Formats: sequence, structure tokens, C-alpha cells
Amino acid sequence: MSDSDSAATAPPAPPSGPAGNPTREAPWPKPVYAWYVVGVLMLAYTNSFIDRQILSLLIEPIRRDLQITDTQISLLAGIAFTIFYTVMGVPIARLADQRNRRRIITFGLAFWSVMTATCGLARNFWHMFAARVGVGVGEATLSPAAMSIISDYFPVGKLARAISIYSMGVYFGAGLALIIGGLVVQLVSQAGSVTLPVVGEIFPWQMTFFVVGLMGLPVLLLLMTVREPVRRGVAASGSAEAAAASSLPALKAFIRRNARTVVFHFAAFSCIGVGIAGFLVWTPTLFIRTWGFEASQIGFIYGFILFIGGTSGVYAGGYVADWLQNRGHDDAILRAAFYCSVAVVPFAVLTPLAPNPSLAIAGLAVTAFLLAFPQGLPAAALQVITPNALRAQMTAVYFLVGNLIANGFGPTLYALVTDYVFKDPAMLRYSMAWGSGIVLPLGALFAWLALKPYRASVIAARKTAAEYASG
Repeated sequence: MSDSDSAATAPPAPPSGPAGNPTREAPWPKPVYAWYVVGVLMLAYTNSFIDRQILSLLIEPIRRDLQITDTQISLLAGIAFTIFYTVMGVPIARLADQRNRRRIITFGLAFWSVMTATCGLARNFWHMFAARVGVGVGEATLSPAAMSIISDYFPVGKLARAISIYSMGVYFGAGLALIIGGLVVQLVSQAGSVTLPVVGEIFPWQMTFFVVGLMGLPVLLLLMTVREPVRRGVAASGSAEAAAASSLPALKAFIRRNARTVVFHFAAFSCIGVGIAGFLVWTPTLFIRTWGFEASQIGFIYGFILFIGGTSGVYAGGYVADWLQNRGHDDAILRAAFYCSVAVVPFAVLTPLAPNPSLAIAGLAVTAFLLAFPQGLPAAALQVITPNALRAQMTAVYFLVGNLIANGFGPTLYALVTDYVFKDPAMLRYSMAWGSGIVLPLGALFAWLALKPYRASVIAARKTAAEYASG
């Protein structure tokens, strides 16, 4: 993607400093170091998704050893992680708009790594639930602060590309969680259970959590090499003007001015997110129950699909949005999401119903690509219309709503249908087809309804940027 293409989905030029003179801002960091920072933050995002996603590969042994249901598993994968991940995201993002963002991320990574390892100590549902809550609290520190950091490391013409590359961490992480997790499961399963001092007997799936938790250590060391960048387009940190620009009243005023955009944007990506979360959590179990795959086998296959197809989908989403923008569409980002959410419906519905595993894997590859397509679009859309001083908080507000619905409700939707409608774990394939056939068309509808108000918000943001530039 060229720099001119990247500018299409990048946010408008930030306002000048208090003196109204953009030339007084510090020069941009050297490109090599700026891209290094993106790489480190992407690795942190990748690690967060490994810790978040590893549960999906361990569903069957966890159900057996903790004696819990699909619905309880879905609560561990969804609401236990999501409730504090989203709720804590808003106050943490407020800190990120005012304090040292790199330190916030570093503390969060250490905390979620410890809590992932703690999942391996669980002896019952509530022990596991509490540990998953801790993982969510730690990971709430990452994305709002990371996107705010990136926006201060890159000029407008390169920002969209940087955010897209950071967003690839979702599918790098999800893919690696399944690939690495599958290998770890295979290795520790061969070793059988072990007895540790104080802890007692440990099952293979518990050992997997210990190993995955330790994977955060090298990323933690890399984060120490990241420098906190100068904040651009805002008053000096700690000043009354900076505090007012990032205050809760300022955030509320921005949301009120863009109410229709925010409502339809959140609704569209939340519905699409339900479909994404449902597939990420239940696909390994679908292949294990329906076609008799081993956990390590489907872990490698689905992990490879997510690693290659998922990351390609994320990049393609940004590329198509740029392409549409270059052809005069101010609503390019949401238009790309609308096209994708329509295209994915038949593949998401038919893949779980495939008559054999070969067709299911082929359908899964296309579905994973299309579900990944909008991954970077909701954050990019908000960056375009949101003032610099509110970006982390606005991103956190989206996560509060979008992730609470998508990750909190998505896995549980399919589990509830399996447990209480079909009343048979083997009917998971029909639950996935039914759920996808409802939430993804709803996502497309809301994305279409968002186009007009989003165009108005983009034009308003562009006008404000022009006024700052001229004043």
C-alpha cells in the first residue's frame, strides 16, 4: 500500500499546539524506529491474543476435568474475560490520554501473563472464571494506549498502514495460539499429569496455560526499549487545556455531535464481532465433535488458516477501504465493512454444515479471510473522526460496547442454542450456522445505515482540521 493510499483512511491532520503553530511541534521520530515500535506493539497484541485464544483449543479436557457445560465454557471464553476487559478499558484509556502509555502497557502485559498462568491452577469453574477476569483486566491496558502511541509516531500519510499492521496481531495471535497450543497440548499430553510441590497434580491442559503465560516475558523485555512519544496536536501534558481536551465532558460532547454515526458504527461492528468471536472460540470444537479431529490436528490447521488467511484479510480490509476512498467515497471504511459483511454470510452459514471435513476446511479458509477483513476498520473509522486528545478513550468506549457484545455474547449465543435448543453437544454445527445466519446480516444492515451519518462526521472532522490549519 503506497503512502498516498494510506492517507485515505488516516485521520485528518491533528490540530496545532496551543500557539496555533504546527511547526513548533517536535520532528517525527526516525521511520526505522517508528516501525520498530509498531512491531513491538504488534507482538504485544499477538501475545495478548495467544493468552486469550488458547482456551478454545482446550475446551474438551477442561469440560471433562472441571465437569462443566458448554454454556459455562462460553462464559469463560466470553463474559469472564470481556466484562472487565471492557469496563476497565475506559478508566485505563483516560490514563493513557494523560499519562505514560508505554508504562501502562508494560504493567498490563506482566499482569495478564501472570493471570494466564494462574488459569493453570484452576480446580473448578469459579477458579477459572476469576483467572480469566484477571486476563481481561490486564489486556484492557493495550489497544487504546497502543493506538494512541502509534498516532504520535507516524504522520498522517503512514498512520493507516501502521494501525493495520498493529491490528494483524489479532490473527497472528489467534493463529499462533492454535499452532503453538496444539504442539504444547501434544507434548504435555504425552507426558501425562505431573505433581508439583504445593500445587499438587497438574493435568496437561493446565501445564499448557503455564507455558503460554511464560511467553509474555520476551515481549515484556522488548517493551522496555519503546520510548514514550511526544503527544502531537494537544496542549502540554498536565496543563489545564490538555485536561479539558481529554475530559469526560469533551468526550460526551463529541459523542453527542456524532450520535448517529456512533450508534450505527457500534451496532454494525458488534454484530459482525459476534460472528467472529463465535467462530474463533468454537471452530476447533466443531471439528473435534463433528469430524473426529484431534485437538493438535485442528489446532495446526485452523491456526495456519488464521495466521495466513486472517492476517491477509486484515490487510485486505484496509487496502479496499483505501481503494474506495481514492474513488471519492468519504464513507470508504464503513462501505468496505458493509461489502464484507454481505459476502461472508453464505460461507459462515454453510461451512459448519459441510458434508465432509475437506469442504469444511476450504469453507473455513474463505470464512476466516472474510471475517478478518473488517478487523482494523472500526478503530480506523474512529481515528478519522476523533480529536487526538480523545482517541484512546473513544477506542475504549467502542471496546466497552463492541467487545462486551461480541466477545461476551458471541461464544455464549452458540453454546445456549447447543445446550438448550438442540440439547446435544454434537449439534454444535447447526448452532454455528443458525447464529451466523442471524448476526452477520444484522451487521451488514447496520453498516449500511451507518454510511450517511459517517460521511457527515468525516466531512465535519475535515472542516475542523482545515480551520486549525488556517488558524
